[in-house]
Amino acid sequence: MARATRSPRSTSTGPGRTPRRTRTSSRTSSPVTPPQAAPSAEERTSVPVWQRGLGLTRRALVMVVVIVALAISFGTSLRVYLTQQHDLAVAEQEIRDRSAQIADLQSELARWDDPDYVKAQARERLGWVMPGETGYRVVGEDGKPLGGGVVIESEQTLAAGEHDPVWWDRLWGSIQTADAPTRKVTTP
Repeated sequence: MARATRSPRSTSTGPGRTPRRTRTSSRTSSPVTPPQAAPSAEERTSVPVWQRGLGLTRRALVMVVVIVALAISFGTSLRVYLTQQHDLAVAEQEIRDRSAQIADLQSELARWDDPDYVKAQARERLGWVMPGETGYRVVGEDGKPLGGGVVIESEQTLAAGEHDPVWWDRLWGSIQTADAPTRKVTTP
């Protein structure tokens, strides 16, 4: 038996190969069909919506679902990111404010190391004078000093007629209570 030789362009099949198809002209293989007219409004309304379709392919529908899922997942991540950025900005502003406050307090502390500043503050706030100097205080018509000096006020002010109970007042009150005879209450 003789084997027929095939040309390199021939459709040969081998393991895992399928025969090649030859190309044919579309003009010769299919008859020409006239273009279809668009369905009338009456025909469109007679066909249910689910049969007409939405004009979307399955791929487009899957793509829309994927985009919506990504938007939701990225939306929550973006919200968390923006919240963290806001919190970070607030924390950095607090750090700047506290650093400025610390710098002010350190400069004030450095001023208190200067003996001249301490003397000036003692004169101004407390009304102190150096030995050998004579201090004067101007008193107004109401009997209160005018100008400089520090007025130290207590944080808690008691109502008129009240006094701050000290330990001996409480002790004396408990002694008086212990010395008082108990009264018997009789019911009529």
